[in-house]
Order: sequence, then structure tokens, then C-alpha cells
Amino acid sequence: QVKVVESGGGLVQPGGSLRLSCVVSGNTFAITTMDWYRQTPGKQRERVAAITTEGDTYYSDSVKGRFTISGDFAKGAGLLQMDSLKPDDTAVYYCRVQDFQNFGYWGQGTQVNVSS
Repeated sequence: QVKVVESGGGLVQPGGSLRLSCVVSGNTFAITTMDWYRQTPGKQRERVAAITTEGDTYYSDSVKGRFTISGDFAKGAGLLQMDSLKPDDTAVYYCRVQDFQNFGYWGQGTQVNVSS
């Protein structure tokens, strides 16, 4: 079994930064990818960043150049560094990890509010 817990959300002014953390416990050796998603009320959950055990990364166009994903799969830890935040970045952010059998595990989410 795998458990995923996010932290680091909060309130920040436009232009500011936040760092989200994802901690994975359980069978971390089976994890092959880590993704960050976000969701606002009434909208579909959007994948914003991803990283694989090979170090390949993905960013959505909406966050490219502002967000940086990193991960230490051996330690079951991941980070999403968010810089130059905009009000449109306001959302609940979720960490999702996937194992070698393509089974996904979600965290409970952490709220990010970007507002002056």
C-alpha cells in the first residue's frame, strides 16, 4: 500500500513563491512517476507537472518557466517549487504517484491561494 501526503500550501501575494511537498510512504520502491495536479471548483483536474524515475519532466504551458518539479524516489519525497505566482494559480494542488503496474495513488490535496 502507498500513502501520499501533500503540504506547503497557503496564501501568497501575486509574484510570490511557494514550495509544495509530497511525501510518499509504503512501497515507494514501486513508484515510477510523480505528478502534480490542480483543481478549481467547477473545472477538471489539470496536470501541471510530472517527473519520472529517469528524471524526465513535464510542465503544462500554464506553468512552464515558473514551476519546477523535483523528486527523490528512493526517499519517497517530491517538491513543486512555484515562483512568479498568479491569481490563476489559485487551486487545490494534488500529488499523484504511479507504480510500475500503472496504479495511481492520490494525496488529499493542499490549498494554494494567490491574492493581494
